[in-house]
Amino acid sequence: MLELDKIDLQLLAALQHDGHATNPQLGERVHLSASQVSRRIQRLQEAGLIDRCVTLLRPAKVGLTVTAFTRVSLQRHGEAHNDAFDRTVAAMPEVLECYSVTGPYDYQLRIVAADLEAFAQFMMHRLMRVPGVRSVESSVVLQEIKRTTELPLEQLKGS
Repeated sequence: MLELDKIDLQLLAALQHDGHATNPQLGERVHLSASQVSRRIQRLQEAGLIDRCVTLLRPAKVGLTVTAFTRVSLQRHGEAHNDAFDRTVAAMPEVLECYSVTGPYDYQLRIVAADLEAFAQFMMHRLMRVPGVRSVESSVVLQEIKRTTELPLEQLKGS
């Protein structure tokens, strides 16, 4: 694993906050030249710390007004069954996140849909029909309290 110093952590925090920031702008924030920032970012990318750069959209603003957290249990367990479920769910654009979890369920999904009717259609005609699914339980989000993609890098100690 790459050893991160204080400047690396500041740079990563700045990039998480504003992925459109230019190298000169980032340099001002972390007190480095644009070329030094560029070299550090390249090193962080090559080490796999930076996964990708994206533009985050507000789902409701683009017409996806329903967000739900769905828990899924499989009928059978084992590598082949889990792999088949993983591949199927990974191909569903409505599923934004899918995690294999501990507890009474096997998976936790975050799903978005245009409205409750679209969500119901997705659940009944797609997710619940995935081979091997035993049970599904969903909670529909009533109000978004906090939404972030920024990791709490202040917990890490830069060398």
